[in-house]
Amino acid sequence: MLQRFTALAAALLFCVSAHALDLNSLSNKDAVGGLKEALTQGAGTAVGMLGKNDGFLGNPKVKIPLPDNLQKVEGLVRNFGGAKYVDELETAMNRAAEAAVPEAKTLLVNAIKSMSVEDAKGILTGGEDAATQYFRRTTSTPLGEKFKPIVQKAIAKVKLADKYDEFAGKAAKFGLVKDSDAHLDSYVTQKALDGLYLMMAEQEKAIRQDPVSAAGSLAKKVFGLVQ
Repeated sequence: MLQRFTALAAALLFCVSAHALDLNSLSNKDAVGGLKEALTQGAGTAVGMLGKNDGFLGNPKVKIPLPDNLQKVEGLVRNFGGAKYVDELETAMNRAAEAAVPEAKTLLVNAIKSMSVEDAKGILTGGEDAATQYFRRTTSTPLGEKFKPIVQKAIAKVKLADKYDEFAGKAAKFGLVKDSDAHLDSYVTQKALDGLYLMMAEQEKAIRQDPVSAAGSLAKKVFGLVQ
């Protein structure tokens, strides 16, 4: 079982030929430890990319758009002199997400630390986003609970609610938007989570394609067996 697990680790995560490794010198603990170090680095990178100015706003992959109900009237609002309100609202939503994401790192690292051998096997033998799906299962609820008050504070700080009211007021003239349709704190929180997991999936893919880039003493020990 040990040789089978470490072989899977080599073949599926580290993407090297099994014969190039002295698999017998790897322990179950080493294989899981190397995986954890790689995932810790990937999670840290994803958080670092998003939790900064323009981390969301400047990245088209994760930039938070207007809620669906507002997108329907965006063109009309812009055409009738409301472009300023549209742009300010979109910017404020993304700034709120950028403020929340740094709080994810501790929860992600804790999820990695608490990963069982069975969890690791599932990641090593799963698809290219198996680790990201593990994080979704284990962290999405607590992250959402942690993000939401931060998003609410950020909304208050940049007066996002006021910006929404200004925008909605313009749109309401056309009878197409209702105040009751707006739940911006929940919307921004979910979009922040979606963006975080998307970037984590990209980091996971990069680690699988180029495992040598995964730093850390134990990860290097595992990769160092490649001759």
